[in-house]
Amino acid sequence: MDRGFVFGDGVYEVAPLYRGRPFRFAEHMARLDRSLAELRIPNPRSREQWRELVDRLVAEHARMAGTRAEDYDQIVYIQVTRGVAMRDHVMIPGLEPTVFAFVNRMSPPSGEEREQGVACVTADDFRWKKAHIKSISLAGAVFARQISADVGGYETVMFRDGFLSEGAAANVWVVRDGKVLGAPRDNLVLEGIRYGLIEMLCRDAGIPYELRRVSREEVLTADELMLSSATKEVLPITRLDDKPVGNGKPGPIYEKLYAGYQRAKQNS
Repeated sequence: MDRGFVFGDGVYEVAPLYRGRPFRFAEHMARLDRSLAELRIPNPRSREQWRELVDRLVAEHARMAGTRAEDYDQIVYIQVTRGVAMRDHVMIPGLEPTVFAFVNRMSPPSGEEREQGVACVTADDFRWKKAHIKSISLAGAVFARQISADVGGYETVMFRDGFLSEGAAANVWVVRDGKVLGAPRDNLVLEGIRYGLIEMLCRDAGIPYELRRVSREEVLTADELMLSSATKEVLPITRLDDKPVGNGKPGPIYEKLYAGYQRAKQNS
């Protein structure tokens, strides 16, 4: 009778681990705090206790794999639900939250995908209007991702009322005239942890950066398009709706951001 199973009443986080160490873990924990607060679920662990749990999972995964954690990259998935109670839509107070977590080997984009970019398709964003909560109720994202999967696409780029929102499982970035554009931080978009990182990388590289409402036309005529997420890092979109993006190759802004991302990983 866990409410996560019955209602999808819970939140989650996915964080990358490079050489056995969490990357931007404080930012992931801050977003977990925000999501839990939105659903009125108390955080069952302190940040120190979450880190202890992650370190234990990392060590155990490496032990079972017969290797060292620092020899490969992993991801950690953390899920917190409201807890166990008889079925009732009301947010029942005083329940003990359920925690589920696991670590697995990371599956990053292939070298070919990085060198050639990926093909995506567009769709209307038909999900609920609280997309800023990293909710485990992901039926909308599943349907959105399937739209691209059905035609062999890598990801679905979504629009709400004619403006860019995000991908099914990634944020989307637009490059026009040398500037990186992203959807604003609001309730219609899940603010990826890469938001702050992309802003930092742009600042370090001297690339103009702006968050604002980006029209569908601006996306369709972009010089470059990129995806970002914990596992994708930053990844170029070179075809959208079976048409080339820019010259159909990964662009110079992507190259600078990807290089900056790798430096950030090394310095973490």
